Amino acid sequence: MVLLAAAICSKQGKILVSRQFVEMNRSRIEGLLTTFTKLLESGDSKQQHTFIETESVRYVYQPMDSSLYTVLLTTKASNILEDLESLRLFSRVVTEYCTTVCEADIKDNAFQLIFAFDEIVALGYRENVNMTQIRTYIDMDSYDEKVSIAQRKAQEREAADIMKRKAKELELARKEQAKKGGMGRGDRISFPGGIAGTGVSSSEVNTLSVLDNKPPFYSSQGKAAGSRGMKLTPKSRNVENFVDNIMREGGHVASLTTKDARTGASHLSQSAVSLKPTSPVHILVQEKINLFADRNGGLEQFEINGVLYLIVSDADGLENTQVQIESKEKRNFQMQTHPNIDKKLFLQNSIIAIKPDGKSYLLGEKTGVLKWRFASTDESNIPLSINCWPSDGGDRCDVNIEYELTQPNLTLNDVIISIPLPTGSGNPVVTESDGDYALDSKKRLLDWHLPVIDSNNTTGSMEFSIPGLPDDFFPISIQFHSDKPFMQFSIHDVISRNTGEKVKFSMEAELLVDRYVIQ
Repeated sequence: MVLLAAAICSKQGKILVSRQFVEMNRSRIEGLLTTFTKLLESGDSKQQHTFIETESVRYVYQPMDSSLYTVLLTTKASNILEDLESLRLFSRVVTEYCTTVCEADIKDNAFQLIFAFDEIVALGYRENVNMTQIRTYIDMDSYDEKVSIAQRKAQEREAADIMKRKAKELELARKEQAKKGGMGRGDRISFPGGIAGTGVSSSEVNTLSVLDNKPPFYSSQGKAAGSRGMKLTPKSRNVENFVDNIMREGGHVASLTTKDARTGASHLSQSAVSLKPTSPVHILVQEKINLFADRNGGLEQFEINGVLYLIVSDADGLENTQVQIESKEKRNFQMQTHPNIDKKLFLQNSIIAIKPDGKSYLLGEKTGVLKWRFASTDESNIPLSINCWPSDGGDRCDVNIEYELTQPNLTLNDVIISIPLPTGSGNPVVTESDGDYALDSKKRLLDWHLPVIDSNNTTGSMEFSIPGLPDDFFPISIQFHSDKPFMQFSIHDVISRNTGEKVKFSMEAELLVDRYVIQ
């Protein structure tokens, strides 16, 4: 099929939204849509079909209400059945992004509709997408963005701690000077960097600690330093400049320690990055799941991708840290070490260590040292099995959906199972539910929320009824996170290569969902 354009217009010929998929100027599309409204007025009001053919194009349309139409302009050679299927999808997009189908609401959401139209058709040809995929593409939910936000907030908290510590150092130094010299209000403190002799009273030290939080360099003799001023390392300067900017803009650093609000199903906590570790070696394991299964239980795609990161906070361990891994995994995982890691030592002894001639770790920086991948078509390997049974009962459809935890070693937190609902069918009547549920009327989703699924809570079900067809309740999408990795392994020891002594370490893991869809 060749789809020329998609538009929403009124019965009087007013064009609200129009998207052309082939080369077509404005006067051409306006003329075609004006012709369409005239043909509607002149046509038989009792006609059973919703398409009109002219010498050059075919209009396939659907009334949205008494005065608005969704119209597709196609070539006469296009497949009318495919055109009608595309029209239904366009109509679903309109009801998806417009709370009420009226002129004002369509104008307010015009750009969202155009973006969604572009996901359906490319260069005049229909893309193989469904409503769930369109919604995902338009939302543009980014895991990397969430990680970046979490990192920025962690840096802000770190900057706040630095500022408090420096303010405390200045206060202690002021008290020490007061004990030694008994400074009065007119006593002076000399600073290096060409500002010696500047008078700062003892009562003004607290103000100085906020406005200029450089490390305190005091000279009891008041001797001026060199004209170059004091130098800081680039990392310290970046952190201090960041705090300075916050204070100049009138911000209060103390407020940065407030806990982040949890917003809806976005689960920012899933992608929260570790705060600055207190142990010399911190190990972070991150895994992401991609799963597509059909409604009959067949597994189309299942993939786990994981990375092991090291954060070394002790300067002595930048080159000498060795991590001994103890694996309990019998499944076929594909593992790959970083080029800077001694691959032979890892394959023989399961030890992660830098090559003798390799580059050392960066102090306090997160460094990926090992990654793995697991792919399978065996349904027994998936972490959570979903079984949905819609039964057509004539005027209503009875839906029974149940879950089963197939990996008892995992604990799944904040599980949300999102079930699509038919458009224009009202609200579902829930007769039975383990856990909580909520209706997203705008997206037409029934969100089934289960706080925890673990070995003590391996199965559960929900039953509801609503007018519709069995196909209306797919695809089902699932979101969750876990603090246990899918790959079964543990850190046996962290050892210093020089001394052979054990090094104190900490570890955290997070298993996140990228895509988990039953279609």
